[in-house]
Amino acid sequence: MRLRDKVAIITGAGSGIGRSSAMLFASEGAAVVIADLDQARGQQTADEITASGGKALYVTCDVTEQEAAKALAAETIAAYGRIDVLFNNAGISHVGALHEVEPEAWDRVIRVNVRGVYMTAAAVLPYMMESRSGSIINMSSSIAEMGVSARAAYTASKGAVLSLTKAMQVDYAPYGIRVNALLPGTIMTPFVEGYLSRSADPEAAKASIKRRQLSGDLGRPEDVAHAALFLASDESRFVMGSPFYVDGGLVFGKNA
Repeated sequence: MRLRDKVAIITGAGSGIGRSSAMLFASEGAAVVIADLDQARGQQTADEITASGGKALYVTCDVTEQEAAKALAAETIAAYGRIDVLFNNAGISHVGALHEVEPEAWDRVIRVNVRGVYMTAAAVLPYMMESRSGSIINMSSSIAEMGVSARAAYTASKGAVLSLTKAMQVDYAPYGIRVNALLPGTIMTPFVEGYLSRSADPEAAKASIKRRQLSGDLGRPEDVAHAALFLASDESRFVMGSPFYVDGGLVFGKNA
């Protein structure tokens, strides 16, 4: 029970990495607040946790809206009295080289992936500062530290999240708050599954992505969830402002 008596907010917890993290955190003793725009999926995650004997609350939340983020924090406090962990997992992707990205698409990626982290953290931080403790986990990506074709907006957003994480750690270390970033490689999430299914040759596309990682395989949502669990737990008390790679050897390795 590595998160016994802790309260964790996970954004984008209706599917993929967020859902896997919510299920894992709950199994390790946390009360989990499921924040997602998709009410059906978010509520389903919460219901499955409570059906298994865990504690969970679903809150509809658009992380890009200040009032929604404040309401998320307030509802968490009203339900559980504290916030120990914030996992800023919600995000979107986009395919396209810079000259191919329409301004509206660019703005949406930056709004969700960067503003979403800013808004949610800004709403939660006063409670953590008051208690002088907490762990914030921001979802960056291994793509923030390397070049990958046709991912201009997504790369820019995840690079910003990584830099923001470091700045946040400096500001909030005096309050006993740890801020770290997860940098996954290619994980088999619903987005990746959809991207592959739209390829001219899905199997060839999947094989190409696998070759980028030394593991020779795609990651699973559970792989990232276990890394998030470590950062959420007291086991990582001395890990601060760090980029945590869960990428199957994508960034620092190269297949021959």
